[in-house]
Amino acid sequence: MMAPTAVVFDLDGTLIDSRGDIVAAVNHALEATGRAPLPGQVIVRYVGDGARALCARAARLPESSDDVEEVLRHFLAYYERHPLDFTRWMPGAQDMIEKLSDVGDLSLCVCTNKPRSTTDAVLAALGVGARFHAVVAGGDVADKKPSPAPLLHLAELLGIQPRRMVMVGDGPQDIECARRAGARSIAVLGGFASEQELLSAHPDVVLRTLDELWDVLRRWRDATARISVLR
Repeated sequence: MMAPTAVVFDLDGTLIDSRGDIVAAVNHALEATGRAPLPGQVIVRYVGDGARALCARAARLPESSDDVEEVLRHFLAYYERHPLDFTRWMPGAQDMIEKLSDVGDLSLCVCTNKPRSTTDAVLAALGVGARFHAVVAGGDVADKKPSPAPLLHLAELLGIQPRRMVMVGDGPQDIECARRAGARSIAVLGGFASEQELLSAHPDVVLRTLDELWDVLRRWRDATARISVLR
């Protein structure tokens, strides 16, 4: 086992509770294209596979349909103007980002299926963009999570091996992405996926909140240090 040198966070449902702003943007897009709005609890079930998939599901369209483009355009335009109307930090997230930022040999990153334009808008509105060494968003590489491609791209950007990375996320997409990339995975409950969905993905560790993250990272780092001494 090698000590982790990069902690990679998913965004929606992991670092931020963005349900309200996603629901508002989707319903704006639906109404702007002549469709009826949907209950919030329905929309949040569609989150996790990127904005195009979200808009297609909400509009009851195949993702390959050209009609999805108009819905997506309205969704993105609205979300970029309203990135933080209802969004709040997930429990423990802001404090953990601050804590890990002070650990000199750890790189903090974001790996999200959220489109680049809305990812940048949210991180800028939160004022934390400078905390992250690298950000890979939806559309930056050809495939989205659960493909390993976004995480492998991050490893290339950082110049490290994927096994030195820890993927922290609230969805099975995050866990599968980490597994396929050869990275460790930490699941955080309370986001968009249910506890059963997360457990079925078999993460290496499950946390109730991000308050518990440093204890896990510290144990892994200490264990690696002890092994190095024994060698």
